[in-house]
Amino acid sequence: MNLIPALTCGAFLFMLPLAFGQPAPAAGKVQSFALADASDLSVHGLKAEPVEYLGRKAVRLTQETGGDGFALINGVEFQDGTIEADMAVRPTTPPGVRMPGFLGIAFRARTDGSHYELFYLRPGNSTSEDQSMRNHSVQYCAEPGFDWYRLRRMWPWVYESHADLTLEKWIHIKFEVAGRRARLYLNGSAQPALVVDGMKGEDLKGGVALWGFSGEESYFSNLKVTHAKAEPVSNGGEARGEWAVKCTSDAGAFNGSLKLEREGGKVTGKWTGSFGNDLPVEGTWRDGYVELTFRGEWKPAGPKDTPGAAATTLAGWIDGNGAKGRMKVTDRADGQWTAQRKE
Repeated sequence: MNLIPALTCGAFLFMLPLAFGQPAPAAGKVQSFALADASDLSVHGLKAEPVEYLGRKAVRLTQETGGDGFALINGVEFQDGTIEADMAVRPTTPPGVRMPGFLGIAFRARTDGSHYELFYLRPGNSTSEDQSMRNHSVQYCAEPGFDWYRLRRMWPWVYESHADLTLEKWIHIKFEVAGRRARLYLNGSAQPALVVDGMKGEDLKGGVALWGFSGEESYFSNLKVTHAKAEPVSNGGEARGEWAVKCTSDAGAFNGSLKLEREGGKVTGKWTGSFGNDLPVEGTWRDGYVELTFRGEWKPAGPKDTPGAAATTLAGWIDGNGAKGRMKVTDRADGQWTAQRKE
């Protein structure tokens, strides 16, 4: 078994083969796993053992060699639907060594660990006196290419949030996945703690795995997977063509058109509209996911605003003749964009 150090949201990933490729489960099918022992798991790089913790039977995952690890749920292939479980974490680092706790659930995971999406929690950050750390309590990330560091630097506060969490206490996590959108709920709340619109993962289906970290004991119990009818999205959307674009942001609306060409994973073109006309566009394409940038001029939107450069980024998915995602004008605006291919 080869380790895969380059493809982690934390440090190291460990995964075992699982027999995928079977037809997707029917909508409404429920798969339940008590996790009172490790019989439903395939683990590597972790130690899994049955325990009783805080009044319930559970499986405890520990990792003694550093980094993080996965425990795949046997026989689950997930595309859209709901995943929920009870989780708890107890740091085992020496006194004075800060450990906020890291535990979560990966989904749409490839069997070799090279691709996956992940929701995870840092309960120890929830009550920090540093507001920035408090905001790092709930996290979404995806591999390859979209770990917590990149998402936080490119899109601050979009893929993580604060939640009321506690170390060494059971936390009920539930997330609903539909196409490229997911909502994460905690402890039975009717309101999501995190909404992700435009998940970054390349694959639309794959395995489900428990995720833990070194320097702690991670506990999991009562996992349930409820399958739903798959959303009508597919990968490979073509970027070439002319697009009518609408942006909504905290600084107002911005509209324009894109004329794009693609050669392999490289995208070039022109933007005309807000910020200027015939502005050179550069970007990347990956199986329908695009990141586009161009530079123009910012026109003041109010008396406290100042003119200057408008360095604009559009990132999101192309599905057929439509596209959508996140947009930002560096130090100026943040929001969402949609596009429609012109006939």
